[in-house]
Amino acid sequence: MEEEGDIVEIGLLAALSLAAETPWGDLTLAAIAEEAGLPLGAFYGITRDELANTFDAYFDRAMSEEGPPGGDSPRERLFDVIMLRFEAMEEYRAGALSLMKDRDRTPRLLLRLPQHRAASAHWALASAGLDDDSGAPLGLKVAAIAFVIAQTERAWRKDKDSDFALTMAALDKSLRAAEARMLRLQKYMPRKSKTGPQEPGETEEPHEPTRPRHQSP
Repeated sequence: MEEEGDIVEIGLLAALSLAAETPWGDLTLAAIAEEAGLPLGAFYGITRDELANTFDAYFDRAMSEEGPPGGDSPRERLFDVIMLRFEAMEEYRAGALSLMKDRDRTPRLLLRLPQHRAASAHWALASAGLDDDSGAPLGLKVAAIAFVIAQTERAWRKDKDSDFALTMAALDKSLRAAEARMLRLQKYMPRKSKTGPQEPGETEEPHEPTRPRHQSP
């Protein structure tokens, strides 16, 4: 017997496949079970909303699948791991767009979105080795990267090319803007060092080496 977590993920992928042709809101559990090749009873206690709420967490895991990114700067490393997420989503683009369209007009799903965004941002930072308080408090970094992912998703929804041109451009722009905001904030925050706290404003400008995995615009 499948574990419930496995059933939810299997149901999500089956629902995304069906949603490529059928609006997400018109899907039934019976149709999802048939697409998944499982009896309807396997989905007892599971709702379509639960499948929708699993979407972000499922694709977030792609950000850690290739191990630590090779970029030297935080911005490069975040670019790499976040792009892995959108590349994983591409296989289910039509179904994902149907789900997102339904989510946009469903208050009960929208209310959960900030929580999903924060979880995605935290996992992006963890996958990039940045889930600490260096540079800025972790909560502040999570809020910044959640906004970056939201902006990038908007571009991904409009992207028509398999080369992810719009997606990469939006991600690069959003990360640069977030980096600039963090540098400004660092001027007002004490910086820790081996010799003790430093005065605000003593931060160093980051260098920008060539990115190792994706070619940023």
